[in-house]
Amino acid sequence: MSIHKKGHSTKTTHENRARMLISCPDGPGIVATISQFLHQHGANIVQSDQYTIDPEGGMFFMRIEFDLLGLEQKIDMLKQDFASIADSFQMEWSIHQLSNKKKIAIFVSKEDHCLVELLWQWQAGDLDADITMVVSNHPDMKEYVESFGIPYHHIPVTADSKAEAEQKQLEVVNGKVDLIVLARYMQIVSPALIAPYRNRIINIHHSFLPAFVGGKPYAQAYERGVKIIGATAHYVTEELDGGPIIEQDIQRVSHRDDVNELKRIGRTIERVVLARAVKWHIDDAILVHQNKTVVFN
Repeated sequence: MSIHKKGHSTKTTHENRARMLISCPDGPGIVATISQFLHQHGANIVQSDQYTIDPEGGMFFMRIEFDLLGLEQKIDMLKQDFASIADSFQMEWSIHQLSNKKKIAIFVSKEDHCLVELLWQWQAGDLDADITMVVSNHPDMKEYVESFGIPYHHIPVTADSKAEAEQKQLEVVNGKVDLIVLARYMQIVSPALIAPYRNRIINIHHSFLPAFVGGKPYAQAYERGVKIIGATAHYVTEELDGGPIIEQDIQRVSHRDDVNELKRIGRTIERVVLARAVKWHIDDAILVHQNKTVVFN
C-alpha cells in the first residue's frame, strides 16, 4: 500500500481575513454604506465584487474580502453591529472567517476519478478546506482513502435498506461537516439529507447535447453521433439534477471517438468541473438566488 502525505490542514496565513456575502433588493447607497461600515470598524477591503440583475427593482449581489486586526475577538461584535444595516436593506448576508476552514464529506460509489481529483487538489493545498471523511456504499476505495489519513465510512445501500442507510449517513455527517460532495455517488439523496444541507450538497453528472436519459448514456451518445459532451456541477435539491447550476464545461468530440474514448473524455471533464465548483464554494464565491447562482470567480 502506498502511503500518502496528509496535507492541507496547514493554518491559513489570513487569520485576520474574512469574507462577506450579501444579496438584497437593489437600490442606492448599498456599496457606500457597507464600505463606510467596514471603515468605521477598522477593516481594510482587499477585494470586492458586485453584480445587479436589474438596477431598477432587481437583486443586488456582493462579495467582499477584508482584513481586520484582531478579527477573532471582534467578529461577533461586527456581526451584531451589521445586523441593523442588513435589516434596513432587507439583506441576506453572512460573514466567514478564512481561518475557520470548511469541513467536507465526500460521498462516492465505485468510480474514483472525481474523488481522486479532490484528494489530489486537497493534498496540494489547492482546496483550502478539511476533508473530514469519505462515505461510500462500496468498500472498494477504503484502503486508498485511509492512506491519506481520512476516515472511510462504508455504508451499504440496497432497496430494502435505503432508509436505514440514509439514517446512518445522517448520523455520520451531522454536526461534523459544512459541505457534502457527491463525487459520482450513484444513489439518489433523500430530502432528509437535503434539508439540513440546503445549498451545501454539490453533485456532478454528465450533460450531453441532446440529453440522454436512462442507462448507458455514453453508448446512447455514441449511437447518435454527438459532437459535444460535457459535465454539470450543481447544488442538490429535491428535483433530481434540477438544482442551481454552479459550473459546466464541454469538449468537442467526433466520429473517431468510440464509447470508451467518450467515457475517458467525460471523466476528465467531470473531475475538473466538480473540483472547480467545490473550490468556489469553499472560497465563498457563490450566491444562490432562486434556482440560479451568481459565481464571483
